[in-house]
Amino acid sequence: MRTLTLIAISGLLAQLVDGALGMGFGVTSTTCLLYLAALGPAQASAIVHASELGTTLASGLSHWKFGNVDWKVALRLGIPGAIGAFAGSTFLSFVSLSAARPWTSFLLCAIGAHLVWRFSRGRIRRTGSALRTVKFLPGLGLLGGFVDASGGGGWGPITSSTLLSATSDSPRRIVGTVNTAEFLVTSAATLGFAIGLWHELISQFWLIIALLIGGVIAAPIGAWLTSRLNPSLLGGLVGTTLVATNIKTFSAAAIPVVIVVGAILSYVGYRKAREAAYLDPEADARLRSRGRTHGARVVNSSSGVDNDRAYAVLKSEEPGR
Repeated sequence: MRTLTLIAISGLLAQLVDGALGMGFGVTSTTCLLYLAALGPAQASAIVHASELGTTLASGLSHWKFGNVDWKVALRLGIPGAIGAFAGSTFLSFVSLSAARPWTSFLLCAIGAHLVWRFSRGRIRRTGSALRTVKFLPGLGLLGGFVDASGGGGWGPITSSTLLSATSDSPRRIVGTVNTAEFLVTSAATLGFAIGLWHELISQFWLIIALLIGGVIAAPIGAWLTSRLNPSLLGGLVGTTLVATNIKTFSAAAIPVVIVVGAILSYVGYRKAREAAYLDPEADARLRSRGRTHGARVVNSSSGVDNDRAYAVLKSEEPGR
């Protein structure tokens, strides 16, 4: 019972981070199962993906409620991701890809460091293609799905971080869309594991339930946090999480340093973004007086949320529009 309780708490914390930052549930939960339940990599990944059937569904619905999802992009990313996940889970049932982990960790650390540096400058309005126009979405989904299933996690770190670096869309929209697409990835991965590891899944049924309960409780909280966090702060936290969860492959002692430095730089980016919100006093005053809403989300530059969207609202209200 103690082990089940610890795993349920781990699932809750992992989903809270995953729902807010777009990554962390798979990697965190798999690590907990490896150490707390003494499972092998394939068995741990299978149990995590089975529990994610519920957590990703709850997370996707929560993000949709808070207006964080682009459904067209979710399908373009999720369908290829499901194909890659099925292939990865089937393959992991027979072969472990642990030899490739150092290279994958190095790549994700580099992407995370880039995100921390980029958002530490307070860049809310970013250059790059719009999310819907990105041509590599199918390939990114395919790669992310395969790594996620074969490595026990990786969908969020690969897809969220890449899209944050390469597109001009807001972090909350990217995180929400990626989390929603993950339901398709998880479904395909679970199907693949069920084919190769059915008996292991049945024998560890209560571990699946423990992770599921913790994750479902945290899913709406994580989605709510995403819709409220300042975009620059959110981007910095995503990058910090990415580096912290992967640098342990090379040096576990560096994790506290990464967290402290990442937190400081994320706060610097948040302050710069807040200062930039007041560069146009007239527009800011108009936004303060209106407090216009978009779904369940308040569009107001004084709250630190998407100024791009706030100005778009003001623009749409000009005479003749």
